[in-house]
Amino acid sequence: MTSRHHLPAGTAANGPYTVDVGPASAGWGHAALRVLRLPPGGRHAYDTGDAEWIVLPLAGGCTVTADGRTLPLAGRPDVFSAVTDFAYVPRDTHVTITSRGGGRFALAGARCERRLPVRRGPASAVPVELRGTGTCSRQVNNFAAADTFDCDRLIAVEVLTPGGNWSSYPPHKHDEHRPGEESRLEEIYYFEIAARDGGGPGLGYHRISPSGRGRDTDLLAEVRDGDTVLVPDGWHGPSIAAPGHPMYYLNVMAGPDGERAWLIRDHPDHAWIRATWPGQPVDPRLPLYTAPAQ
Repeated sequence: MTSRHHLPAGTAANGPYTVDVGPASAGWGHAALRVLRLPPGGRHAYDTGDAEWIVLPLAGGCTVTADGRTLPLAGRPDVFSAVTDFAYVPRDTHVTITSRGGGRFALAGARCERRLPVRRGPASAVPVELRGTGTCSRQVNNFAAADTFDCDRLIAVEVLTPGGNWSSYPPHKHDEHRPGEESRLEEIYYFEIAARDGGGPGLGYHRISPSGRGRDTDLLAEVRDGDTVLVPDGWHGPSIAAPGHPMYYLNVMAGPDGERAWLIRDHPDHAWIRATWPGQPVDPRLPLYTAPAQ
């Protein structure tokens, strides 16, 4: 079932993109996501317009050319097996992506003002964080978090949740401007769900509940591999991984505030869970992997 905020796999496809979400289609101001599939020997070119973009390999490797620079990205077999390198390309430039072996590539974008230089982010420099403990344990690859990689507006991270665990928990929000406490950020979740060996496809669940701000978004969705969820406002979480099916999601965030910061407020009914984490071990299945040595 498709709603304004839950886009099952294939329903947000457009031309070469299996997912194409931006300010116009989402009805907001900044955040964008495209997922590009290239065959072996494939090539794709696009203009960045008024947005900055990160090219992030999901499966396979590629070469990114922009502003006279050529950035080879080794990539990875899939999102459950390794940290990946990535490329940053600025607004107002022409970009070409080629892939000798083919693959799938996320293009995470945000409307912005500053034009920053083209850069490659090496996999070895990606901070891998273990967040939460017990059944709230998850892994966060902070490749373009606000404090780890310089962008003008864009914030992007990857989250990996072992089967049976909850992430994006406690529910939290970022839809008000409260200096030093909460920032306004539109958010996109793009999901990949691991299939059970020898079994069928996996699934998970994602919740957004009204915060009394903005549009009062209200969603409880069964999410499957390739689904996208839009979070314009509201308390979001948990994201629940079904037992036996590890869950991946790519978070793409951007907003209108002058400071590029991920400042959140926990739901008052559930914030207590954080105080229980120090007394529990991290799920022994984590990390699924670590960043390679430099």
